[in-house]
Amino acid sequence: MPQSQPATSRPNTPEQLRAFFQQHGVRDVECLFADISGYPRGKLMPADRFADGAELRICQAIPMQAVTGEYSYNPVFPDSDPDVRMLPDYKTLTLAPWASTARAVAVHDCLELNGELCTFAPRSTLKRVLAQYMTLGLTPVVAPEIEFYLTAANSDPAQALIPPTVRGGRAEVGQSAFSLNMLNELAPFWDEFRAALVTLHIDADTWIHEVGPTQYEINLMHGNAVAVADQAFLFKYAAREIALKHGLNAVFMAKPIAGSSGSSMHLHTSVVDAAGANVFSLADGSDSPLFGQFIAGLQTFGPELMLMFAPNVNSYRRYVAGSQAPTNMAWGFDNRTTGLRIPASAPVARRVENRVAGADANPYLAIAATLAAGLAGLQQQLQASAPLASNGYDEAHGLPRSLDEALQKMQHSALARQAFGDDFVTGYCAVKALEHAHYQSEVSAWERRYLLPQV
Repeated sequence: MPQSQPATSRPNTPEQLRAFFQQHGVRDVECLFADISGYPRGKLMPADRFADGAELRICQAIPMQAVTGEYSYNPVFPDSDPDVRMLPDYKTLTLAPWASTARAVAVHDCLELNGELCTFAPRSTLKRVLAQYMTLGLTPVVAPEIEFYLTAANSDPAQALIPPTVRGGRAEVGQSAFSLNMLNELAPFWDEFRAALVTLHIDADTWIHEVGPTQYEINLMHGNAVAVADQAFLFKYAAREIALKHGLNAVFMAKPIAGSSGSSMHLHTSVVDAAGANVFSLADGSDSPLFGQFIAGLQTFGPELMLMFAPNVNSYRRYVAGSQAPTNMAWGFDNRTTGLRIPASAPVARRVENRVAGADANPYLAIAATLAAGLAGLQQQLQASAPLASNGYDEAHGLPRSLDEALQKMQHSALARQAFGDDFVTGYCAVKALEHAHYQSEVSAWERRYLLPQV
């Protein structure tokens, strides 16, 4: 498979773009962005038009499309449904490894016609938070750990997801965390997916088999928050597309299989100053006051922003005591029972691991929420609780327990409106309320199983 150029030399002039497209036989470019669910949306543009810099527009409401395909009629969305421009980030331009014919892909920003970032686009939301760090001379550094399941094809949503048949003709059963034998299963998918990550310039670190049957985790290398969010977004897109080519489903639901482990997206975060020094550490290597303040910000405001860490009704099935999914915002050193874990590291790598976000979270929004809460802790000089060395599940359940509760908290969060903009919060909550109402209108198998014969 041909590989695209290194990120430092991606084509960005009309001449370079035409040469790149001609070299690889590219006919079309996937001009895409992530909607609020992290789902890729956009348009397919002829390569020559892309190279010429042709203007591309899309409806302003598209970034706020619900998972059901519906749109909210909240007054924050103009009745006229105006256009926004799609502007490519040429640093993301590469080949589309999932395409059956030569095609390129590029992540775009959504801009209002006056040139401002569209407030409803998740990439804009993350950039807005990062701009607040820049005013303080600070830069966040982020690294996600992404978990997901590979399941057999599922044509009937009324049926449960099941593991695929692997070598030996059987499906995996039980728990086999860190198994190298099970990591070797489904080799054709893994070979193509690994090549895809190289093509997409996704900096993957370690790969492991997780606890659940055919559940896996891949860690991405730390870097610039927007670049890392772009990689996580394309990672999920590539995994789903390539899995389908192999008769599989790559599943990023937070709790896709009853009785099996949930899937998370742990976020490791540090902050550096203009000189590149980690502000969480003092010169002597000890914890800095800013380190505790960042933790305190997550403890104080994390529950208010839960809707960005756990954006779906299914998300809340993951937060179960004893499951290594947190139930509160306690923190501790190398303690996996807490919502905030501090991995053992050298002072230069001191960081906070947010274990609350699920694999179903939009990476742009989960990172934005983590950074916004931490920044509020720095600005308000908040004080963290004492680190927890014992079992975090013995502490009170401090996280919202349902989508509805999380929705109420975010709607009334002053920090969310200050950090992300009033229109974004109003629009995001309106869409989540629409999805919740849609879910509530569905009659479940549990109701038919137990209520039909007995009530």
